[in-house]
Amino acid sequence: MSTRVIAVLPGDGIGPEVTAEAVRVLTAVADLYGFKLHTEHYGIGAAGVAEDGSALPERTRAGVLEVEAILLGAVGSPALANAAGNRRPEAGLLALRRLLGAYANLRPVTMHSALRHVSPLRPERLEGVNLLIVRELTGGLYYGEPRGRDDHEAVNTLRYSVAEIERVARVAFQSARERRGLVTSVDKANVLEVSQLWRDTVTRVSAEYPDVGLEHLYVDYAAMRLVSDPASFDVLLTENLFGDILSDEAAVLTGSLGLLPSASLGEGPGLFEPVHGSAPDIAGRGVANPIGAIASAAMLLRYGLGLNEAAEAVEHAIDAVLQAGARTPDLATAGERTLGTVEIGSEIARLVLYGGAVQPAL
Repeated sequence: MSTRVIAVLPGDGIGPEVTAEAVRVLTAVADLYGFKLHTEHYGIGAAGVAEDGSALPERTRAGVLEVEAILLGAVGSPALANAAGNRRPEAGLLALRRLLGAYANLRPVTMHSALRHVSPLRPERLEGVNLLIVRELTGGLYYGEPRGRDDHEAVNTLRYSVAEIERVARVAFQSARERRGLVTSVDKANVLEVSQLWRDTVTRVSAEYPDVGLEHLYVDYAAMRLVSDPASFDVLLTENLFGDILSDEAAVLTGSLGLLPSASLGEGPGLFEPVHGSAPDIAGRGVANPIGAIASAAMLLRYGLGLNEAAEAVEHAIDAVLQAGARTPDLATAGERTLGTVEIGSEIARLVLYGGAVQPAL
């Protein structure tokens, strides 16, 4: 029996709660598919600061480079919202991405038919929504130098190199080749020189993929089309800041941030995490939605461990539980019964373990 080694970084707020359910599901997958799952736990964010004064402790830095994939919960704490330097929880996440060379962030947005009534959009507008956002993750305003602030002004610098754009563009085109064959590249080329470089580079890379279509949209129009015609998108390619904003907008289509996973891929082990934050207001109450973390575990199986069939088993179990009416408070409408974090996680794990041979009990 082979052993697969992953790092688990529960993080802050609801992170430990939802990550525990994702690990529960991964353990069920291991039992079903005949491998041993070995997990190593490490601190990050406020939990890392509590451990050794840094949002990305040295023990974590060393440990994540020795595993096949990394499962992350969430980072963020009100107590450290104004912390400086490496004590700020979010700084730990940025440093982790840079350490891993994780330059491409994949965020799938799929509409579950059982949840169309939860979305703020009309159900007919959600027909056929199945898009993938590919966001560049290690460049742009978040990492540009120089940067700084004094009492009179603040400076952040937007920069990209051709090489940075080329590598994330290839991820987008390769993904589209395996999907419906259309890349929509987002920029602000009518204003920004960096966006002009982005557009020119993406256009040149597209010649390597003659079987994939390419369209360019300004970011403001892309934001509008995400809510007016979301089914028109297949793969949405974007730089870091625009991708951060657009991916959260796209997440609202499904009705809850708690549903959506992400994968950050690059030079080292892949990083897999739900798109939601640490939600400290509901931490410890057992009501957080674990589906985003569990779907991130499915992406970990597919992209981190190369186990596509196992990933599909998890995704089918998630869909079956939602079809059966399972709802955490963020998904429930008036009159619907709500279930807790552990209840839904346990049921998804049960369905995975029995390989779809049992019906949801919820």
